[in-house]
Amino acid sequence: MKKIIKESVIAYCTIYTITTILNSIIYLIKGIAEDPSGNWHELDRALILLIGVVAIQLFKRLKFNSKFLNFIIAYVPTMLMIFGYVFLRGLRTELASSAYKDIFINFTALYIIVAVIDLIIIKIKKGQNKKDK
Repeated sequence: MKKIIKESVIAYCTIYTITTILNSIIYLIKGIAEDPSGNWHELDRALILLIGVVAIQLFKRLKFNSKFLNFIIAYVPTMLMIFGYVFLRGLRTELASSAYKDIFINFTALYIIVAVIDLIIIKIKKGQNKKDK
């Protein structure tokens, strides 16, 4: 259990840092010196990323014969949680007309990237284990 928590915290911090830095670089390239959404945007990113880390941990821990089934069963409920959060956020403030599309694309893309990286790491480890035997 401690290993899962440590792994989750490291993944969360790493991805949060990278996405925050990239977001800042994109704003600066566009000539925007400050995030127009301010602190709410940072809190939104933090919560959505937390849900994403939970999704990846589900993906890694589910024990179905098919990794695709693991992927779908972990992805669908967490994507629904993300949509629920966006809906609740919309009750507090007006959302962009593309809010649901944007979150779908961003969450799905990051989920796929992290899942593929995880699968590659698993394959590399299996290959090393075969060499060791």
